[in-house]
Amino acid sequence: MEKESVESVALSDDDDNIIAEDVCQLNSTTTKGKKTLKSKVWNFFDILPLGADQKLKSQCKKCGVQYMASSKYGTSNMRRHIKVCKRNDTWDIGQMMISRDTNSLSLGSIQFDSNKFHELVMACIVMHDLPFQFVEWAGIRAIHQYLYPDVDTLTRNTAKADVLKAYQREKLKIKAMFEEVSVRVSLTSDLWSSCISDGYMCLTAHFIDKEWRLQKRILNFCFMPPPHTGVALSEKIFDLLCGWKIEGKLFSLTLDNASSNDVSVEALGSQLQLKGLLPCNGVFFHLRCCCHILNLVVQDGLKHIDRAIEKIRESVKYVKGSHSQVRKQKFLDCVKLVSVGVKKGLHQDILTRWNSTYLMLDSALLYRRAFEHLALSDSNYKSCPSAEEWDKVEKVWRFLQVFYDATLVFSGTKYPTANLFFPSISQCYLTLKMALEGTDEYLRFMASMMWVKFQKYWADFSVILAIACILDPRYKMTFVELCYKKAHGEDSLEILLVRNKLYSLFDEYKSKSSYPTTTSISSRANKATSHLESMEVESKLDLFKEFGDITSEEFSYAHKSQLELYLDEPKMSRNVNFDVLTFWKSHQYRYPELAAMARDVLSIPVSTVVSEAAFSVGGRVLDQYRSSLKPENVEAIICTRDWLYGDKELMNITQDIMQMSLNEETGEQTIVS
Repeated sequence: MEKESVESVALSDDDDNIIAEDVCQLNSTTTKGKKTLKSKVWNFFDILPLGADQKLKSQCKKCGVQYMASSKYGTSNMRRHIKVCKRNDTWDIGQMMISRDTNSLSLGSIQFDSNKFHELVMACIVMHDLPFQFVEWAGIRAIHQYLYPDVDTLTRNTAKADVLKAYQREKLKIKAMFEEVSVRVSLTSDLWSSCISDGYMCLTAHFIDKEWRLQKRILNFCFMPPPHTGVALSEKIFDLLCGWKIEGKLFSLTLDNASSNDVSVEALGSQLQLKGLLPCNGVFFHLRCCCHILNLVVQDGLKHIDRAIEKIRESVKYVKGSHSQVRKQKFLDCVKLVSVGVKKGLHQDILTRWNSTYLMLDSALLYRRAFEHLALSDSNYKSCPSAEEWDKVEKVWRFLQVFYDATLVFSGTKYPTANLFFPSISQCYLTLKMALEGTDEYLRFMASMMWVKFQKYWADFSVILAIACILDPRYKMTFVELCYKKAHGEDSLEILLVRNKLYSLFDEYKSKSSYPTTTSISSRANKATSHLESMEVESKLDLFKEFGDITSEEFSYAHKSQLELYLDEPKMSRNVNFDVLTFWKSHQYRYPELAAMARDVLSIPVSTVVSEAAFSVGGRVLDQYRSSLKPENVEAIICTRDWLYGDKELMNITQDIMQMSLNEETGEQTIVS
């Protein structure tokens, strides 16, 4: 029977009489034929044959519910059932759901929520980088109509309004969160050029929340009109900070090494310091992106490639060349013959990406014996390195491995805390120094090319990274002193600088702390001792003098600051599974002032990896088909995506960072293809 809506059923008052006549006619055994049922109730119910109880009953055509159908019962029950029937207006089982609220299986109807529908469509657009006109596609509308015939017809303007509404809602939540937390916020900022050369600025906040979880939020992804001078950049960043009302909660700002960024951070730092808003007079405010620095350093070292590396490149190209499958098969036969127990493929490097050169050497060394056997079996293969050249390649590979591993730490899938960086960057520093003092001429040449640029930036970030490392109970001051000793010799001025900056920073947190300090405890100890001394003078008894000495020794422990107490404790083992934030969360009441400092220092980002991720999203949002999208809509999409789904989609973008082409004058970035 065709579907008929409940609203189309119009049951008049005369229907009861008609139905009663129909039922009586059915009960009569003397009539010659059945009278036609005229009531519209029977469009929804069927009359059942008489059962053993000889009572006339009706059954709902949709759900099977039965009612008495004789005239004395009337039709009110059936009419009420038509309005609440769970199977009414249901075309297929796809619109039904199983209810387990009462631990029993039963069918229940889905209640369509228009607001929820709008929210899901908005999330789909933001999550999957879909255009606003996605809701107007004929196929999407057909799906919506099939699932719910009375669904709202969405337009691109409605979808845009829903995204902007979600953006404003989440923005208010972020502002409220900043007002609740008392921690300082570290920033990263970067510039990006779209496919039509429009400039955009990405400003990201990094902080540790009250639950001691490391957080990051893209605050703005806004249009940045030219000129991109240092003064213009500083004014733009300051306006954005004032909009979020966090200009008084800043700790550091991480930028790449573009010359315009140096001017902007100096101007911004001076403006903030005039109001006394930065800790330690802004000494730690500017930090350079370690990923970009390492990238530039290694690229300088690989500008002049040794002949042995060129042979590796030619060998890989010979095997992976698409012109002859015979070469590939010969190489595979050699791999089987020498029993190379690896399944890793060969990597062909790209001249503009140093990490691809490292990966090429890494894969080629695994197949060294296969290449050597191929040189014996294939007379056309002329580029096999000699034994000495293979040894040189292995030395270069080991040399680059330190920098490759450090880059993975800086831009890995797990969002790292600042304590992880000093050990990696120190290893790079010591590797360069050992290569300079070594006997291998090519490594010494590479190291000399890299040393100048590394030295240029080392002093800029080594101090604050060392302080972050000291706040890791596995390292503390001992590891930092060891690294500086190897780098600069015994009793170096650099370690004294680190120690002075560490204590200066802690003293500032201690002076602003609302917790009872150890100084007040010490003063109470001194008062107690003075009181005992006065008693000693009055009584002239040696007993009280001895008691006073014991009291002084007892309270001498209180004269140590929280930082000194922390440093005096034994280091934790490096072999255990350790989370530095969990450590400080459990010790925040024992060392309240030091924990407050650790919370701000450990959240410092030393790379602009989050901005690179935002630029990847921006490239998909502002593609060649949507290049005219308004900047406010671009910002709403990218920021809402980060606020709602950022923690779930933070991915490893090491490849993007290593292939980043940086304009050192403007600071704008593009991906090298």
